[in-house]
Amino acid sequence: MKKISMLLGLLACMLVGSCAERVIVNREVESKNDGKMLLGTQTLDQFRKEPFKTWFDEEYNRYQIDPATLAELKKEKLNSYGLVVFVGTWCEDSHREFPRLIKILENVKYNPERMQIIAVNRKKESPSGEEGLYNISKVPTIIVKKYGKEIGRITEMPETGFLEKDLLNILKKDNSSLFK
Repeated sequence: MKKISMLLGLLACMLVGSCAERVIVNREVESKNDGKMLLGTQTLDQFRKEPFKTWFDEEYNRYQIDPATLAELKKEKLNSYGLVVFVGTWCEDSHREFPRLIKILENVKYNPERMQIIAVNRKKESPSGEEGLYNISKVPTIIVKKYGKEIGRITEMPETGFLEKDLLNILKKDNSSLFK
């Protein structure tokens, strides 16, 4: 009887532990002030559903990527870098920059498996607290990583005015540091 009790106790601990580590993906919440919002880890598919689809598609279709910069981005092998993207589905800057980023990534054939999308609330918080790991104070924030280490970020809006140019600058800066 004692062995059965210990076995059941061990099984219960394992079950609780595995539940605690599970990440909820594609969480959608609703508030009176903000309406529907995405919160936490997301897949790109969520942004292609209403009500997010409206603003996502509008900016995605409107944005014109600079062809010369796109060609350079392809040479820099963006696929060898990881991306962590913090967005707020309530935020106008995210409405503008996130669809542009996705259009750029799709045009360079970036593997979406290498990108983590995290939606935050108005306080810039996510359910799992990832914003604390990356010191997020504004959205959108696009973090470029190589071998798990941050090598650059774009916060709120691109410095050059063009997201693809800022991405290229981050990659070129990383590649030039290899030859010093």
